[in-house]
Amino acid sequence: MTPPPRLSGSCKLLPGPESDPAEAAAELYADLAASHGSRNVLVLKRHPTGLERLTEAIGTAGAGEPPRSPRVESVPEHASKTIEAFDPTLDRLEYEERIELISLVIDGADREIPDYLEHAAAREGFARDVGQLLLGATRQRLRLADLEDPHDCLAFLYATNDRFHEVLEERGYVERADVIPRAVSLLEDDADGVRGRVTSSFDAVLAVEFEEFRRLDRRYLAALADDAELVCLGRRHASVERTRVEPGTVDAIAREVGLEVESLEPERAAGSTAPHDPIARFLATGEAPSRETADGSLAEGRARRIRARSAREQTRAVAREIQALRERRGWTDDEIAVAVPGIERVPETRRRLREAGIPTATIGTPSLAEDPVVNELYAFVTLQARRERGAPPLEDDDSTTRLRARVPEFDRALLEDCDGSSVRHSLERWIQRTDLKGRIAREESWLDAREQFEGLERVLEIADFVEETDLVGPDWGGLRRMLRRTIRYDAPYVHAVETSSPTGGVAVCAAEDLKYDSREVVFLLDLIDDRYPGDQHLTRLFPRAWLEEMPNYPAVTDPTPETVTETFAPVDDPDDVTDPFGAYHAQRSRRRLALAAGAARTRLYCCSYERGSGGLRRTHEESRYLRLAAATPGLTLNDLEAGGTRIRGEAAAIEALLEQPRGELERVLREASTGGRADLGETEELFEEIALLLAEDDLDPVLEEAIRSQFEFAAGEVVRGE
Repeated sequence: MTPPPRLSGSCKLLPGPESDPAEAAAELYADLAASHGSRNVLVLKRHPTGLERLTEAIGTAGAGEPPRSPRVESVPEHASKTIEAFDPTLDRLEYEERIELISLVIDGADREIPDYLEHAAAREGFARDVGQLLLGATRQRLRLADLEDPHDCLAFLYATNDRFHEVLEERGYVERADVIPRAVSLLEDDADGVRGRVTSSFDAVLAVEFEEFRRLDRRYLAALADDAELVCLGRRHASVERTRVEPGTVDAIAREVGLEVESLEPERAAGSTAPHDPIARFLATGEAPSRETADGSLAEGRARRIRARSAREQTRAVAREIQALRERRGWTDDEIAVAVPGIERVPETRRRLREAGIPTATIGTPSLAEDPVVNELYAFVTLQARRERGAPPLEDDDSTTRLRARVPEFDRALLEDCDGSSVRHSLERWIQRTDLKGRIAREESWLDAREQFEGLERVLEIADFVEETDLVGPDWGGLRRMLRRTIRYDAPYVHAVETSSPTGGVAVCAAEDLKYDSREVVFLLDLIDDRYPGDQHLTRLFPRAWLEEMPNYPAVTDPTPETVTETFAPVDDPDDVTDPFGAYHAQRSRRRLALAAGAARTRLYCCSYERGSGGLRRTHEESRYLRLAAATPGLTLNDLEAGGTRIRGEAAAIEALLEQPRGELERVLREASTGGRADLGETEELFEEIALLLAEDDLDPVLEEAIRSQFEFAAGEVVRGE
């Protein structure tokens, strides 16, 4: 193994996830700028998200001082510029292009495919899981030749990855995940004098988010700041991504590379701390509140809790509370975030919030599969590919139905009229003939319109790639295959990250993404034990028993009890750790919650729902971390009834009405199962009101049918008779 890089400088560490690194970074930057001049200070942030907020905080000068224009870049962005300084002709491989190229490499592999992988390939999500593994191996520069006795499956996948990068090099491409490893090699070898050209523009480096710098990131920093003053800024108990691939605290990492560690205790004005900060602190460290207030009482941590019957009702309750907050407090959608356990829950949560009248945006790239414009263009490409093969272009299928729904005047003549000299020109003709851009602008909110225009541009870029490369036939069949793969294994689920936070809607994102963000209000969804910590901590590609015997897997798979206690503060005795693998990754899940909670400036909502256990019986299995916080002295979770907020909007009212029949039946059965006496008078009054509604002459027949169906479903008549 390569020895750890040596860094010369200092590392300032904030106490935990409740600390704001932007404020501390601004102070450190001011000191460096005073010594070296603002033009000679480079600020490097590990991740691209949150760059705008960090730049704004650093650029805001003190009273009487002129505003600064800091140079703030992410490590991947700066490494990319380093590569371009060495060879401007190199092209970065886009995600869509990566999918196509690696699939061709796998198809042409000359190694025998292990039986397990051959059978696993039929499982949904297999290609996405393989892609994540190979990205992780690339980022850590794991090559087959460097491994001792790897598992057969890993040997095949790593050999495929090595061949993939050989093909990239032959074609003059560099993969995004390979940017930092490639830049490290260039700087350490000083290839063609590139180090001097890159480092001549600064005399000091401020490295922000040091707790997430991995081994190769630290090597890049060492090569970059060899002759510059280096100051690193990190947060204790805040590493989620680095701890996935290497254990240890940020203190230990900093001392290992030779940095002088100094604790930072930010000064806060009275009343400036958020009421839920002690909860975030407890989740991260296990420390109960101990600070006393001015009157000698214990400083209490408080948050609000929403408990619903189902995941759908949970989202509706959140939507109602967001509407109430906008009315009562005047907060805009931009000041609110909804965090889900994983990126795969983002599309569904966004859809449900939008159905309830809440505009949403994502931290990250919106999913192409959810984009109606992308689906329209894919349907157009599918029909053109059918014409190209000589088959009838218009059949009673999904593609034809979709286009007729989107473009009423759609027919065979329109399809033929859009034929151009290339697939790109044909797409542009469809966009012009059907006024697609005009339809987006007229029919969508500006937020949806912005995302749909981005999706349209991504499809056109894919068409350009199809025409320019020899990897794919420059025809409709090649474009359709590439679009299908891109939509199925979309970028946000693997590695794409936006550099700016979304505006104009409630941010919906994975919980860990809020580490780089800050909002007035944060809703943490799905706080049930199945999600926090959950069972699947690393991948669905291999069974957990295999992972524990795969030291070459690009993640921590073989921690010891001592490793767990040294990395995570809530675990203080190795003798308490009976399952090191499970405990290690469960603590990472707990820390993700802490970071998301720390992103709330004013209010934090902890939301959960009942987990079905068969039939109508349900159990409320909240996350163990939420239950632990509620049982800790000094921490309070104030319950907010899921149905207690006033219903706003026609869509929400209809949905609530349709829930009533089954909801009332569940209430009666719950009372009976616990030996209680259900008040059927309330049920009768409710059903009488619904009966009066059904008797109205002007009731929408579709709504009337839906209400009657719900009563029959509740009664067990799943299939209706005439």
